[in-house]
Amino acid sequence: MYGDQKTVRKILTELGDTWAVVGLSDNRERAAYGVAAVLRGFGKRVVPIHPKAGTVHGEQGYPSLSAVPFEIDVVDVFVNSGLAGQVADEAVAAGARAVWFQLGVIDEAAYERTRAAGLDMVMDRCPAIEIPRLG
Repeated sequence: MYGDQKTVRKILTELGDTWAVVGLSDNRERAAYGVAAVLRGFGKRVVPIHPKAGTVHGEQGYPSLSAVPFEIDVVDVFVNSGLAGQVADEAVAAGARAVWFQLGVIDEAAYERTRAAGLDMVMDRCPAIEIPRLG
């Protein structure tokens, strides 16, 4: 419902390889850390977006999407649903091509706004689960 298989495939294979992962820190216990590792294993450049903005998986972090000095293709969102809509709006403003809300992150109004702005979007799915399925 929040991203058919065609959209999932398009985001993972056609829209570019630079992924900003919002909520990614160097905490190895967090899901974002493992998902970032999987994405990197499939050739994605993973840029951490976190208020503390450390280096994760060898990539310099930034405190916000607006602070990233280069083009972002996909914004992967690891924040709770109450904050996710603001991140989606920031992704649109930053010129991203797609937004991906992680498992359990749902904001239907943000989905509608993001799609209306011309971006592809998936909600309540995990790219680390979906990318190996592509074959």
